[in-house]
Amino acid sequence: MRAYREILTLPGAWQFSAAGLLARSGGAMMGIGLVLMVSALYGSYGLAGALAASNAVAWAVGTAALSNLVDRYGQRRVMYPATVVSASALALLVVFAMLQLPAWTLFPAAVVSGATGGAPGALVRARWNHVVTDPEQLHTAYSLESTLDEVTFMIGPVLATALSTGVHPAAGLIAPVLFALAGAQLLYSQRATEPPVLPRAAHADTPRLTHRVLLLVPGVAAVVAVNLLIGCVFGSIDVSVVAAATQWEVREASGVVLAVFSLASGAAGFYYGARRLTSPLARRFMVGVAAMCAACLSLLIAQSVPLLCLAGLLVGVTVAPTLINGNSLIARLVSPDRLTEGLSWMGTGIGIGVAIGSSASGQVIDHFGYHGGFATVAVFGLLALVIALSGFAALRRAVTRDHGGPRRAVVGRPTRLTQRAAAGPLLQRAAAGPAVGPRRAVDVQPTAPPRRAVGAQRASSPRK
Repeated sequence: MRAYREILTLPGAWQFSAAGLLARSGGAMMGIGLVLMVSALYGSYGLAGALAASNAVAWAVGTAALSNLVDRYGQRRVMYPATVVSASALALLVVFAMLQLPAWTLFPAAVVSGATGGAPGALVRARWNHVVTDPEQLHTAYSLESTLDEVTFMIGPVLATALSTGVHPAAGLIAPVLFALAGAQLLYSQRATEPPVLPRAAHADTPRLTHRVLLLVPGVAAVVAVNLLIGCVFGSIDVSVVAAATQWEVREASGVVLAVFSLASGAAGFYYGARRLTSPLARRFMVGVAAMCAACLSLLIAQSVPLLCLAGLLVGVTVAPTLINGNSLIARLVSPDRLTEGLSWMGTGIGIGVAIGSSASGQVIDHFGYHGGFATVAVFGLLALVIALSGFAALRRAVTRDHGGPRRAVVGRPTRLTQRAAAGPLLQRAAAGPAVGPRRAVDVQPTAPPRRAVGAQRASSPRK
């Protein structure tokens, strides 16, 4: 707990973390809220599924574009108006549904709402990267945010279901509108912890296309691809667990099983973040993917609810550390001026993967039953392992090499935080070192020449 207490006492830290939690809480309610509202008002699960898929795909595409704009113009300037547009479009969708307008009128609002929703989780992680100067603290901060992600996915669907069934079919979507607007106001009004906009640096030693397309940066595509397959695992597990519980005639137990998955993942992420780790980051990522793959295979022998809960426990405890390590790798691989875009690609991969996984497993289950669904989960886990293994050598080289240039920590760069150094000892210590950039410099005296960034100086001791 001391590790979490240290980061949450940094100036402004708990405020932007709490605001970010509120801002992204509605995202966990969107899918189930759309299905419950549309199926109740229009009597069609097919229409509900199509709307949810349209919203999810639009979100994945829009998030990549918005995150690029955030790196260029800043969080508040881009995301505050975007969130207002997203919430307004979602509110319009609810009104159209309540008025029983033709089904096609719901799709434009669903697409606009998804495309402008953004990824508050990535923005919060970018703020942590700006505020902390210690790689171990950044590891703890990312672990905290991963745990909070799991909390939203434990509580969000339950809250959406309770509102939709107990208040009004549309109530499960009205809550995300309120959460998004309130969270945006609280998060983007905190200017002191907002990462400054960095100029796009020139990279004379690498192809221009590599720095225009982030996925071409060495190592990034492999990490995002693994994240996409983790999303496929998520989507497949959701559908397969419901199918298995239905066939066992205990459909109501499916919610308990899925809660075990999320609870195990959240607890593992919280514990992982409190540990001080010195092993190479790329190796930890590889071990996490391998462990997750083995846990996915355990689902093949689950023949009852207790065994399924046990398998879910194994999957959960392996997923959170893998996601944490993946986010840390992205922060090490991309240049500081494109950090938000890099972190957003991780969320985009998860979102696209969930859509692919749920669709693929649903088709397989229709033909082969729930056993086929769990086999699909295992296939996705194996594919993630294959990609991680094939890219491990290149990923290790990309992480441990001396990046230099724009990936070197920016020492002494003034920010709103450093201008408030009188606020306390912790802030004074942060002002003495770099203020921004995933490659933080070690603490140096103002009169000493700047040292090489941690990632270049201690290649064997990565951030997390």
